[in-house]
This record gives sequence, C-alpha cells and structure tokens, in this order.
Amino acid sequence: MSRGSIIVFAKVPEPGRVKTRLQPVFSAEQSAEFYAAMLADVLEATAGFASELGLGADVAIHPWELRGRILPLAPAGMRIVPQRGENLAARMAWAICEAAASGAGRVLLRGSDSPTLDLAAIRDAFDALEVADLVLRPDRDGGYGLVGVRDPIPSLFDHAMSTGSVLADTLANANALGLHSRVLSPDFDIDVAADLLDLAAARLAGRAGGCRRTLAYLDRNGLWPDGCAG
Repeated sequence: MSRGSIIVFAKVPEPGRVKTRLQPVFSAEQSAEFYAAMLADVLEATAGFASELGLGADVAIHPWELRGRILPLAPAGMRIVPQRGENLAARMAWAICEAAASGAGRVLLRGSDSPTLDLAAIRDAFDALEVADLVLRPDRDGGYGLVGVRDPIPSLFDHAMSTGSVLADTLANANALGLHSRVLSPDFDIDVAADLLDLAAARLAGRAGGCRRTLAYLDRNGLWPDGCAG
C-alpha cells in the first residue's frame, strides 16, 4: 500500500460546460480558456505537492470520452483516470474507492477551481488524517475544495451536491456514521467574477505563485473586475 494519493477532479474545458457562472462577464469561450489555464496550474502544482510528500497523483476526468483535450495539460507521471457515476456524489465516491483499491492509503480529493491551494494546506490535510477519518477544507460558499479520507466511505456523499449546504450535509453524514471529522481553515474557489477579487488579493499577498497561467490569462485579456489590481 502506498502512503496516499491526491486526485484532481477535472472537467474537459469546453465552452458551455465549464465556469458558466462567470458569464456574461466572460464569454463562453473565455470561460473555457480561463478554466484550461487554471486547470493546467492546478495539475502542475498538485504533481509537485505529490512529489514533495511522496504521494501518488491522479487527475479524474469528466467526460472521459473527451479526455484527449486534458491529456496535454497533465504533467508527466500523473495518472489519468475516468470519473464514473451518474452524478457528482457517485463520481467522488468511486474515485476514492478506486484509489484505495489501487493501493493508496489516505486519499485527498481536490477540485480544479482553487488555484491558490498550496503545499501547506495539502500537508495539513494529509497529516490530519493520522487521527481523523474525514478532513474538509471549506470554501466560502458553503462547499469545500478539498476532502480527505483515511478509508473509503461510500455513503459519505449521499446528499445533494453543488448547494450552499454541502459542507454541513457532508459533516452531518459523517457524524451519523460515527466518524471523526476535522475542518481546516477556509479558502476561496473561483466560480463567479467577484471571486477574482480574492485571487487579486492573494496575488498582492504573495500567495498566488502557483497561478502563473491563470494570472497571465486574466492580465492578457483584461478580465479583472473594475478596480482590481491585475
């Protein structure tokens, strides 16, 4: 059994499929291009974190039949796997079970829209699983951008996803299952144009070093919100 694994959950960056809540500030094409830049940063950073911590690194792709559009973004050595299941909850549960069945110990599953998630956060989450069954790193909208488990918990995500109560619902399920949960310090993800203010603040604070493609895309296309330091 390996020490553990980090899995990036990713969508194929097609217009109309990704970051639709950035519209109409972004066009559909810009939303897809922005997501592709952000995903490339996330994959590169995650591969580096995995190497630093001695973990495996996977990217789980949806839809699988369009994986050829993500393959060029994946760093060498990152395993490419499909997302399987009829909805997000099922796909998350399957990805964790598949990683565990492949020999991973602790499993971290991260989203692809939190580009400032750093090595310290990944290390904290992984270390927390020494004593916790479940670790979550909240977003500011009631969800979470990182979830870690010590063992697969198939029923953990048996609730509605992509709502403002996802964090609370997951914790409620964990409590009902008698699990020990740990909630880490919150961070932001990028879903709507206003979230770019958080990214600009992270840049000014020196916390966006792993976002070079993301920042360059916004700079090049003038897509920062008004009054935002790009």
